[in-house]
Amino acid sequence: MKFIDLVKQRQSVRRYLPDAVEPEKIDKCLEAARLAPSASNSQPWSFILVDDPELKDKVARLTYDNVIAFNKFVKSAPVLVVFVIEKPKVVTRIGGMIKKMDYPLIDIGIAGEHFCLQAAEEGLGTCMLGWFKARPIKKLLKVPDNRTIGLIITLGYPPEEYRVREKTRKKFDEVVFYNAYLQRRKP
Repeated sequence: MKFIDLVKQRQSVRRYLPDAVEPEKIDKCLEAARLAPSASNSQPWSFILVDDPELKDKVARLTYDNVIAFNKFVKSAPVLVVFVIEKPKVVTRIGGMIKKMDYPLIDIGIAGEHFCLQAAEEGLGTCMLGWFKARPIKKLLKVPDNRTIGLIITLGYPPEEYRVREKTRKKFDEVVFYNAYLQRRKP
């Protein structure tokens, strides 16, 4: 598959079949995330695979509540992957303070997209979650207090009728500029 076709295929999936995901496919996704680039090669991540149904449902339930219910679909995913932000190298921390940049957060975003693209290649669906109750999830998964959960990704097989949708994005000319902000390409 050409890379651009893979990018077009990858979408947020919010409905899953109950089918188990093969461990070798999960491992390929985790390996793709592990190999992602990071600031100063800090690799400030670890991944907790949650596939025990009872534990998975407990974690899923902590991604929504009665008021904020848009993540209720998470319970249908057979697998959750919790991205834990680990302490980066000293040079990355210093650089982040100087530049006022959260490099580890950027890094897990890159790793997360590597995970999702590999999943798409494997015929799996994913959805990145940024809305969840971190403190009780950390307790459930025994994540140390000095670590942060940065991202949760759902993983599973989407139903057949869940076709790849046409992407709704801003037009190329609205977001791409040349040599200066809002400067268009010269003919």
